[in-house]
Amino acid sequence: MKKAQSIFLLLLVLWLLPALAWAQQLPDFKTLVREAAPAVVNISTVQKVPEESQDPFSQFRGPDGEEIPDIFRHFFRGFPEIPQAPRRGNPAPRSLGSGFIISDDGYVLTNHHVVDDADKVIVRLSDRREIEAEVIGSDARSDVALLKIEASDLPYVKIGESSAVEVGEWVLAIGSPFGFDHSVTAGIVSATERSLANDTYVPFIQTDVAINPGNSGGPLFNLNGEVIGINSQIYTRSGGFMGLSFAIPMDVAMEVADQLRDTGSVTRGWLGVVIQEVSRDLAESFGLDKPAGALVVNVMSDSPAQAAGLKEGDVIVQFNGNDIALSSDLPHQVGRIKPGEKVRVEVVRDGRRERVIATIGSLPDDDQLAGRGRGESGTPPASDTSLGLVVSALTQEQRSNWNLNAGVVVTQVNEGPGAAAGLISGDVITMLNGENIETPDQFSRVVAELPQDRAVPMRIVRRGSAMFIPLRLTP
Repeated sequence: MKKAQSIFLLLLVLWLLPALAWAQQLPDFKTLVREAAPAVVNISTVQKVPEESQDPFSQFRGPDGEEIPDIFRHFFRGFPEIPQAPRRGNPAPRSLGSGFIISDDGYVLTNHHVVDDADKVIVRLSDRREIEAEVIGSDARSDVALLKIEASDLPYVKIGESSAVEVGEWVLAIGSPFGFDHSVTAGIVSATERSLANDTYVPFIQTDVAINPGNSGGPLFNLNGEVIGINSQIYTRSGGFMGLSFAIPMDVAMEVADQLRDTGSVTRGWLGVVIQEVSRDLAESFGLDKPAGALVVNVMSDSPAQAAGLKEGDVIVQFNGNDIALSSDLPHQVGRIKPGEKVRVEVVRDGRRERVIATIGSLPDDDQLAGRGRGESGTPPASDTSLGLVVSALTQEQRSNWNLNAGVVVTQVNEGPGAAAGLISGDVITMLNGENIETPDQFSRVVAELPQDRAVPMRIVRRGSAMFIPLRLTP
């Protein structure tokens, strides 16, 4: 009996050993939280309510008027609250997010969307003091805001290098989800340099850390107690945490903060190209060994790209000495170059690798980017039956509305290679197999000279957006 018990205990110990060893490898966050938490703050804002009455249920709608939150919503927007009757005068501060102190003299980092349009910003410290903050500057493109409070000898965070972050490492967030100050959640880095829609100048750090409304603007720490990111967005259909959260890398945030502190605004580098991803078929059509790089679908007028001689159909494979694996890599790198600097850009053009030197410009406002490159007149309509397409010349109105200099518009799509390539009525074909398309007759000539059973690139403009698609003729 005793022998059986001894054998059982031995087996139990052997079974538990791996679990005990694994438990010893798990990080202990207690010291990190104890040292870092005092530098994390709660951000509240006050906004004036218009005197006229408002729809009391408007709080249930998001920033675009939708009734159900969609993905990639900022933490505090669209989060349901109990409807209240309109109030006059100054409302009480509303807790919207988090922030953290980066210097002992009172500079605080948070998100732009936390303080946007605020009439008053209140920073609540870990010792429960509430101090009105001055917004030194706020940048919508990076979603970073720099605040200043009048205080001294404050606790502040250690700034880490986000460029050293690796997928799989442990990270920790401290913030005020749902108004609960200094809540701590932990997880791992899921991906780095992640691009999101409408945020092309931020290479986000993706994590599985539980982030909820109120965490926005709070710090993301590594195990060394250094801040490596600012929690900014979540992937959600319900408004709550679903396992995907995104942080602004501190390398980017500190560059923005330095500019906001020095000038109150942010200047970014600008090349002036519209790009798209290179698919496997497009890589074949452009003579690339593999699908990589950023395919130039449009070169803006009066831009650094135009001055450098970049062309539509170029595939940018290297920028300033850094390889471009995905098209989303390019905006991150261009934006961090100071305007006026010269950079080397390597492209694949007509199957050959070439190098150009570009002098980076300053990124214009969104309004200044619109309306570049308007065109002139057109020629009579024509048709091309070998692709199953009917095309016609652009009218002056179409050229003006779509900002086009030349091309032919698809008026009918029948069965054939054009339909197989995904063309639809209304598409404007501006380039085929490396040749700019000026007239329907020229288009027919280029089609007649296309190689058989090999993909060739075709540039189209669809509803104002340019893209390349592969076209393949079969014998």
